[in-house]
Amino acid sequence: MGELEKEVLPLPPRYRFRDLLLGDWQADERVQVEFYVNENTFKERLKLFFIKNQRSSLRVRLFNFSLKLLSCFLYIIRVLLDDPQEGPGGCWGCPKLNLSAQPLARFDWAPIVWVNRPLPLWGLQVLVALISFLETMLLVYLGYKGNLWEQVLRVPFMLEMMNTVPFLVTVFWPPLRNLFIPVFLNCWLAKHALENMIQNDLHRAIQRTHSAMFNQVLILVCTLVCLMFTCICGIQHLERAGNNLTFFDSLYFCIVTFSTVGFGDVTPRIWPSQLLVVIMICVALIVLPIQFEQLAFLWMERQKSGGNYSRYRAQTEKHVVLCVSALKIDLLMDFLNEFYAHPRLQDYYVVILCPTEMDLAVRRVLQIPLWSQRVIFLQGSALKDQDLMRAKMDDAEACFILSNRFEGDRGAADHQTILRAWAVKDFAPNCPLYVQILKPENKFHVKFAEHVVCEEEFKFAMLALNCVCPATSTLVTLLVHTSRGQAAPVEPFRQRPGPWQPLCRAGPASPEQWQQMYSRCSASEIHHVRLGDSKFLGQYEGKSFTYASFHAHKKYGLCLIGVCQEDKNILLNPGPCHILASSDTCFYINISKEENSAFVLRQQEQRRQRRLPTTAYHGLTRLPVHSIIASMGTVAMDLPESGSSPDSADGTTLGLPADSERPRSIAPVLEVAAACRSPTFELLSDPSEDEAGLSDDDAATSGAWVKGYPPTSPYIGSSPTLCHLVREKIPFCCLRLDKSCPHCPYEDARAYRFQNKLLILSAERAGNGLYNFVAPLRAYYRPRQELSPLVLLLETAPETHFLEAVRWFPLVYYMVGSIDSLDDLLRCGVSFAASVVVVDKESSIAQEDYMADAKTIVNVQTLFRLFPGLNIITELTHPANMRFMRFKAKDRGALALSKLEKKEREKGSNLVFMFRLPFAAGKVFSVSMLDTLLYQSFVKGYMISITRLLLGLDSTPGSGFLCVLKVTEDDLWIRSYGRLYQKLCSSTGDIPIGIYRTESQPAPSAERQVSASGEDCEDPLEPHDTLACHLGHRDSVPGDQAEHPLLRRKSMQWARRLSRKGGRLPSKTAAERISQQRLTLSRRSEHQELSALVKTRMKHLGLSAAGYMEVMDHDNTLSYILLNPSPATRLELNDVVYLIRPDPLTLVSPGSPGRKASVSRAEDPKDSTRL
Repeated sequence: MGELEKEVLPLPPRYRFRDLLLGDWQADERVQVEFYVNENTFKERLKLFFIKNQRSSLRVRLFNFSLKLLSCFLYIIRVLLDDPQEGPGGCWGCPKLNLSAQPLARFDWAPIVWVNRPLPLWGLQVLVALISFLETMLLVYLGYKGNLWEQVLRVPFMLEMMNTVPFLVTVFWPPLRNLFIPVFLNCWLAKHALENMIQNDLHRAIQRTHSAMFNQVLILVCTLVCLMFTCICGIQHLERAGNNLTFFDSLYFCIVTFSTVGFGDVTPRIWPSQLLVVIMICVALIVLPIQFEQLAFLWMERQKSGGNYSRYRAQTEKHVVLCVSALKIDLLMDFLNEFYAHPRLQDYYVVILCPTEMDLAVRRVLQIPLWSQRVIFLQGSALKDQDLMRAKMDDAEACFILSNRFEGDRGAADHQTILRAWAVKDFAPNCPLYVQILKPENKFHVKFAEHVVCEEEFKFAMLALNCVCPATSTLVTLLVHTSRGQAAPVEPFRQRPGPWQPLCRAGPASPEQWQQMYSRCSASEIHHVRLGDSKFLGQYEGKSFTYASFHAHKKYGLCLIGVCQEDKNILLNPGPCHILASSDTCFYINISKEENSAFVLRQQEQRRQRRLPTTAYHGLTRLPVHSIIASMGTVAMDLPESGSSPDSADGTTLGLPADSERPRSIAPVLEVAAACRSPTFELLSDPSEDEAGLSDDDAATSGAWVKGYPPTSPYIGSSPTLCHLVREKIPFCCLRLDKSCPHCPYEDARAYRFQNKLLILSAERAGNGLYNFVAPLRAYYRPRQELSPLVLLLETAPETHFLEAVRWFPLVYYMVGSIDSLDDLLRCGVSFAASVVVVDKESSIAQEDYMADAKTIVNVQTLFRLFPGLNIITELTHPANMRFMRFKAKDRGALALSKLEKKEREKGSNLVFMFRLPFAAGKVFSVSMLDTLLYQSFVKGYMISITRLLLGLDSTPGSGFLCVLKVTEDDLWIRSYGRLYQKLCSSTGDIPIGIYRTESQPAPSAERQVSASGEDCEDPLEPHDTLACHLGHRDSVPGDQAEHPLLRRKSMQWARRLSRKGGRLPSKTAAERISQQRLTLSRRSEHQELSALVKTRMKHLGLSAAGYMEVMDHDNTLSYILLNPSPATRLELNDVVYLIRPDPLTLVSPGSPGRKASVSRAEDPKDSTRL
């Protein structure tokens, strides 16, 4: 064994040293083996050096290119040294002849065949020719593969022989040294060498790929130069026997000729030069169009693909990348308008990476100068590193990855988005990702992204809150859109001119008063500021949150809604127990952030000098001067003149005009809560808290309910929410509404005899996102007696895992049916439902994009005609289709809003549809309006978290929730929004953020009044007075009027109008009266037919028609949102106030009484301040 080890040769030094470093050299025995292949032959080694090796081949081609250029340069020197007037005698050493004495009419070939070539120049040309000849023969030998003629008959080889062999012959035959040799043709060989060098060797050697456009442009330029150089040298040489043109004259002639100018001052005189011009023009007409065609084709392809984003621009400028599956014009404009709405993003570039080609609409938009300078389109895939390199993803500030919601298979669209997110994260780990996901079960795959928005989560949560908090979808949409602050009135503050004036959300003042108020308040957004750096909120350091919120709204007009401590979660309305610190980040609702505002005390000084009495109102809008906060740019804001501090006694009240009635009192908002009790769990353990006002049956039913976290979730990543649950899970058979089971014999909704009205949701299938519609409606902070039964009307039966999740919630049922069927709607209880939510179908893909909502719109319109008083909430795919909701062709109000929408679209407004009545009232919603939430997160990273807290998707301990409070007749003594703000802050700790107001809309014409009155009459054919008929009908239903004060007020208005017009009725012609009666009969007959149809179907199904809603049409009312109104805004009857209520588990005071639906409350006179 030892002898065998001695026979093993030692390893080479390089192996022994490396093994010594690795530490395993003693146990590893290596043997060096050399493989001998045919590349070790002499020919293969030469081929490896001259052809195969990248760097050596590049050097050889570069040397060959330089050699051809040198030969052309020597030819030009020979031409410049040659005297065309004295030609050679015909050979080397022959006497020179004077050609100038010969007549031009006589043609002599001697000047063309023989030239004057000095001996040193001849020696250099021979040397260049010898090197070129040897190199050519070597390359022919190395490229030989058995066919010699293939190498010999090549055009470059023949040109090489033509320019080198004659020079080699002159070495052995001196008389031919003056023979003309067309060395200028070497320019084509130089072009050939340059093409090979660029296309083959240069790319491989420098590891950098040039575009095909660069190569084609280079080939075209080289072709033009070679054509021009060949023509110049040929004409100059042939005209030695003619006009004796100089080299510059020949250049001038060729330029004039090829540019099709043709002055005619320089022309060829002899036929050989004329023939050369004809040949060169023919060659140019053949070669150049081919080159231009290829260049144009590559240019068109580059326009489609977008080329590359400049590396220099990526390093010097900031840019973001937008990755989409299919680029639609609506998506593009929403992104650009929202992204560039922020002033600090004006210098950013947007690079769009899309695998499909641009359509015509997108191409037209990107050609607009506003976008063409800052938007770059690249056709490519995010899964390819080459395309990510083209987009300079590693240098991007952010990457937005959006899913294609128009895809038939939404799961497949999410899968593509997930792969794109993974590819971008793998290529550029430091690039922040903003990802949009459609289905919630796919969200956990992209949890590494900085911001993720799940479409179905937000959509169903928003639709659920729309049922209990009206117009929540409109409220959130207005908050997440950038208004740029220009919708506020301009009278109370001064706008300083700036270099950039952005577009506004709502444009100029609208003609109607509600549009003015709605436009002004809709400009509010959510902003943030550090308390220690705030000019407005800094003075409230060490004060309670509710104290700071009330006084900030009273003094500055901003609504403080949340706070975030260092390294902690965001809390909405943490309550009076939270004491503000200088390091807290405050979130508030206002027209613009306070950094764009400045204090101006000029008005206060002027009033002091003039000694004028101060007032609490300013301008025609009756807004307090202290409630106006700036818009974009620097704005001067007037402070109140009183100069009282928030700590003074007067600062706890809101000054209002004197009233003859003695006002009630409101307690002041305390700076610091007197006492805070620790979180208690009595709400979880005491089942009698909500049973005081329930019947025995209801109390027995609610006794089986508990509060806790749902034990089952349909997908991974859902946020745990404390909800009302049943103690024992409901059997699957009991969840089916329309089929009886051994536990429940009922087969329709009316048989259940629910105490509250139903909430019906119509969807195509029960996806996992539908869980977010059920959970917010069963949240623990909702009173049990106010929980409404939920009925899910599904076209396909739900899967077992979804039923397993919802069987723990009380009063949740499902039914297999469609909204297209009237029988299904009646079975599920639509006749006594509070709200019907219609979800857009996932598979509603049409050939025309905007036709995807056609079926949904027609179904909702039919439902509205059958049940006019039903609250229908609809989801649409395209926001532009909102104009078809409750469409009426002859509605003058709708036509006026349509014209206003067209004007706003021409101005580039972000929300052109905001004045549409269905959107303003929260009756219609499009999930595409939430795309701006993801875009805003680039500047406001907290927007997604705040929106999730508002919608109840996340439940942070200590954070409040969104709810509403309806203003009743008992609450009208409060009178103003500011006093309501103080009332809520001092009693319950609630923070109001807006008002949902419903107003009566006056009838547009007398024709509509007559038709409306005719509908309410028992028989329109009776010849009694219309006024008497109208009043008689109103007097017959006193109970309804008592329950609906708004209807009583409208009836009085109609009565006054008709009484004023009663004297003019006889003056109408008979034809007008007949036409009005005919219109009344036609409308009444339509209502009768629809009512008879519904009652017939209910009777056929065995349902009682006693509760069928023969309700009045609500077309004469309109609803809208006032977001963060001024303190002086008057409260009206039936106003719905949006509140952010503190967490009930962290109540603010041990003596705090329970909340009631009305805010009216008797206060202790000792602890209150009179208003």
